[in-house]
Amino acid sequence: MRLPRRTARALLGAAVSLLLGSALAAPGTTTDSPAPPAATFSAAVPTAPRPAGGTDPGRTPARSERPVAPGATLTSFSEPHAGGWVRGDALSVDLTGDLRVDYLASGTVTRRRTVSELVARHEPGAGRRTVAAVNADFFDINGTGAPLSAGLRDGRLTQSGSPDPSPVAGFGPRGAGRILELLFEGTVRLPRGTLPLAGYNAADLPPGGIGLYTPDWGGADRAPTTHGARSTEVTVADGVVTAVHGERSTGGSTGPVPAGTTVLRGREAGADALAALVPGDRVAVRYAVRAGDGGPLPRTAVGGREPLVVDGEPRDWTGRPNNAAAPRTAVGLSADGGTLHLLTVDGRQAASGGVTLTALGRMMRDLGAYQALNLDGGGSATLLAREPGAARPRVENAPSDGAERPVPNGLAVTVPQGSGRPVGYRVRPALEPERTPGFAPGRDGRSDRVFPGLTRRLTAVPFDETYGPAAGSPRWSSARPALGTVDAEGTFRGLRTGRVTVTAASVHPGTGLVRGRTRLEVLGALERLRPTTARVALTAEGDGATFGLVGEDADGALAPVAPADVTPLYDASLFDVSADPDDGTFTVTARTATASGRVELSAAGRTTAVVVTTGLTERTVADFSDAGSWRFSGARATGALLPEPAGRTGTGLRVRYDFSRSTATRAAYADPPVPVPVPDRARRLTLWLYGDGHGAWPSLHLTDARGAGHVVRGPHVRWTGWRRLTFEVPPRAAHPLTVRRIYLAETRPGARYRGAVVLDDLAAHVPPDSAADTPGARPRGAAGLPSGRSGRAPAGPARRRTACGSGVSAPRRRCPPPAGPSRRPPAHSASWRP
Repeated sequence: MRLPRRTARALLGAAVSLLLGSALAAPGTTTDSPAPPAATFSAAVPTAPRPAGGTDPGRTPARSERPVAPGATLTSFSEPHAGGWVRGDALSVDLTGDLRVDYLASGTVTRRRTVSELVARHEPGAGRRTVAAVNADFFDINGTGAPLSAGLRDGRLTQSGSPDPSPVAGFGPRGAGRILELLFEGTVRLPRGTLPLAGYNAADLPPGGIGLYTPDWGGADRAPTTHGARSTEVTVADGVVTAVHGERSTGGSTGPVPAGTTVLRGREAGADALAALVPGDRVAVRYAVRAGDGGPLPRTAVGGREPLVVDGEPRDWTGRPNNAAAPRTAVGLSADGGTLHLLTVDGRQAASGGVTLTALGRMMRDLGAYQALNLDGGGSATLLAREPGAARPRVENAPSDGAERPVPNGLAVTVPQGSGRPVGYRVRPALEPERTPGFAPGRDGRSDRVFPGLTRRLTAVPFDETYGPAAGSPRWSSARPALGTVDAEGTFRGLRTGRVTVTAASVHPGTGLVRGRTRLEVLGALERLRPTTARVALTAEGDGATFGLVGEDADGALAPVAPADVTPLYDASLFDVSADPDDGTFTVTARTATASGRVELSAAGRTTAVVVTTGLTERTVADFSDAGSWRFSGARATGALLPEPAGRTGTGLRVRYDFSRSTATRAAYADPPVPVPVPDRARRLTLWLYGDGHGAWPSLHLTDARGAGHVVRGPHVRWTGWRRLTFEVPPRAAHPLTVRRIYLAETRPGARYRGAVVLDDLAAHVPPDSAADTPGARPRGAAGLPSGRSGRAPAGPARRRTACGSGVSAPRRRCPPPAGPSRRPPAHSASWRP
C-alpha cells in the first residue's frame, strides 16, 4: 500500500524526532543500512604531561586522530620535546588494500608548485580521489628547481639523480613499499666512439659528463647543471644532430627543449666531445634504470637523503651535518612494506621548534617504521590530508615560511571514490583548535569550551563509506538541555557548568539513521576577558592587524570568545573593525595615517580593550661609527670590512667581497662586535646601501627573543649609488630582536665577480608610544579600561565620536547590527554589534 505523501512526511518526521532524543548513542546506522567505516574521531584533547626540560607550564600535550580514508589515519600531536615543544602530523596508510601512492608533479621536472596546487592538478585515475599528499625530494632551490634524486612516475623515469646514488622511497608494482636505490646507466654513441651517459633531466652533471634533456625538463635554464664549467649543447631530432650550440663558458640561458627533440649537454671533456659534432651527424642514446636491491622497479619513487631508520634501528646523526632542530618531512615503511608512515614536524615557530635528524628517526621508529628516509624539510615541509566529508585534502601542518613553498614533486595517496551516500556526520566546533585565538602557541585552542550565556558555532559534515563527500542536512539536539541548548543552525549556547553531548542526525533512504556527535564543556561564569594582544601597531592608513579574545573563569580555565558574542566600541573616524567568525578573530584597519586609540570589547558583562596606534617612528640602531670593530667572514668567498669616512651621514662600513672563487652559493658576512639590539615592537628595518651594480643579495640575520633566527632580504643590488633598503620584520618573530649580522649573498652559479658596497644608517621603525598606555588617560579614540585590565565597562559621561557610519558627531554608543543576513560590517562602518 502506498501512503499519501503528506502522511509519509509526517511519519518520517515523527521517526526522526523519536530517534533524536537525548539517549542517542555514538554515530552509526540502523541495522539494515551499510556499516559505517570502523574509525574513531577524537578531538585534540590534553594528554598526560611528560617531563621535559624547559616546557611551558601553561601548555598541555595534546593528541588527536581522525580517519582520512578506510586504511588511512591522521594523528596530530603537540608535546614537549628536548627542552621545547614540537607539533607534528603523522599519516599511516595501509598499502595492502585499495589505497595507492602516486608520483605528484607539475608535468615538467623543473616547474615548481605548492603541494596544494600539485594535488589540484593531479589525475588519480578514473573513479579515484586524492586524499593525502606530502612534499618529497630535495631540489635545486637556487638554480633549476629540479629534484636532486631519481624519480619514477607510473614506472617511467622522470629524472636521474646526482652522480652518487641516493635512496628513494618506492611503491609498487604490487602495492607494497620499500626504501632502495635507483641505479641509472646509459651510453651515448657518437661518430668518434661511445661515451657514458651521466644523467637524464638531471639537476647536476658530474665533471666531464654528458646528460640527456627532454621536453619534460621544462623551461628552466640548464646552465646551472654544469656549475659554470665549460659546456656545449647539441640538439638532436630522430637520432640526427640538428644544431651545435657551441661552447658555453659562462652558462648562458638555454631555454626549453623543443617538442620532438632532445638535447645533449656536456661539460669539460663531455663538452669537447659534443663540440666536435656537426649537423647531420648521427647519435644514439640508450639508458635504463634498475632497482639497486635487485627487485622489480617500483611504479612510484621519490628521492630523499639521510636514512633515519635502518632495519628497525634509528640512526644517530649527532655531530653530522643537517642535524640541527628544523622543520622536517619523513617517509617510512613497516617491515613487510605494507604500512606507509608519513610525518611532518613543524619548526622555526613559537609553537614548534623542530627536531633533529636523530630525533626524527626515533619518532619514525615509534610510529612503526622499520625503514625510514628523510625527505626535504625546512620551508618545504607540507602535509595535506582530507577531512571526512571533504572533496579535497587540506594543509595540516604549519609551513615555516608562513605559506606553502613551491616544490617540484611529492607523493599523493589516492582511494576509490565512494557511493556518496551518507553514513555518518563529522561534528565539531566551526572554530578549529589550531586556528583558535590564544595567548601562547598550543595553549588556548579549546574551542570545545564555552562560557554560560555565550555561544559556540558547530558544523556537521556528512561523509560516505570512504569518508568522502556526501549530502545531508541534520537536525541538532543537546543531550542535557539544562546545561546548554543548540538551535537549528548548530549554534550551541552554554547555560550551566558541565559537560554536554551535542548530536547531529538525519534519516536517509537506503542508509537509515545517520548521526555524529561532539562533546562540549560549559565552564564557570566568565570572570576575565583578555585580548590575545594588548597592543596593535598599524603602519599606515589601510594597514590591518588581527586579534582574538580569550575568556577565563574563576578556576583559570580558558576558552575563546566568539565574535558573535562581543560588542566592540571604537572611534570610527580612526579605525574600522570587522570580525571573522571562521577564525574567531577581529581585524582592525587604520583609516588615517596617524592615530592613537582603543577598541573596547564587551561580552557577558566583562570588558577589555586593545590599544591601537597608526604610524611608525624611526630610531637609529647602528650608525657604523664603530665600523672598525665589525668582523668579516665568508662562505666560499673572501673579503674585508673597512671604515668608510665618506658614508652617507658620517662613517659607513665598506664591505669588500670576492665571489669569483666558486659557483655554489657564496656569502660575505659583516658581524657587529655584539648583536645590535632592535627596539621592541619594530615593524621594519631600513638600511642605506651604496650599490656596485653586480646583483648581490643583501640580507639581515635577526635573532628573536626565543633564540630563533630569521633572515630578511632586500632587493638584488643592481644599482650604483645610495639607496635605502627596507626589511619587513617577520610577523612570527618574538620581540625584542637583535641583528646578528648583515651579509651579501650570491646564488647564481654563473655570476662570478668581485665588488664592494658601503652600508650606513641601520634604523628600526617602531610604533609611537601611546597616551592610551597610561592608566586614566583617554586620548582621542580611547575607551574602556586601561590596557591589561578587564571587568565591567566603566560608568561616566559619554564622549563624542563618529557613530554608526553616519559621518556626524554623535554620543558614544553601541550600534545596531547591519541589515541583511551577513554579520560582517559594511565597508567603512563605525562601531558595530555582531
